[in-house]
Amino acid sequence: MRRNLALTALACAMLAACGTPQERCISANTREYRVVSDLLAEVEGNLARGYAWEEREVTRTVFRDCSAVFRDKDGDRHVVTRPCLRDVTDIERYRVPIDPASEQRKRDNLQARLTALTPAAQAVVRACKAAHPEQG
Repeated sequence: MRRNLALTALACAMLAACGTPQERCISANTREYRVVSDLLAEVEGNLARGYAWEEREVTRTVFRDCSAVFRDKDGDRHVVTRPCLRDVTDIERYRVPIDPASEQRKRDNLQARLTALTPAAQAVVRACKAAHPEQG
């Protein structure tokens, strides 16, 4: 699972690097706005559900087929498959209780911060669109 997350993050980074100049300009200059917006969405989700999600790594041992190569007396190579034990690590999501009053204060602070960041983010988007008009 960790490998899948790493591959997804790499793909996202490559896509961001491959965006148009306008998209790269907007992305580079509105990072704080997007982070605050994402945090606000998470807090609002927690309040709506009544709990938060957290993740932890869980390692378990499973039987797998393992290959081994050996040479016979003539020096020929042979591949043998046999069962073996391997550790597998997964990411497990679990519920965490929240303090609704604390989450509401967090939501209010994030909303205020987002409101303060909005004019600057809108100005950046306008400037990036003016500097890098889309072709098409």
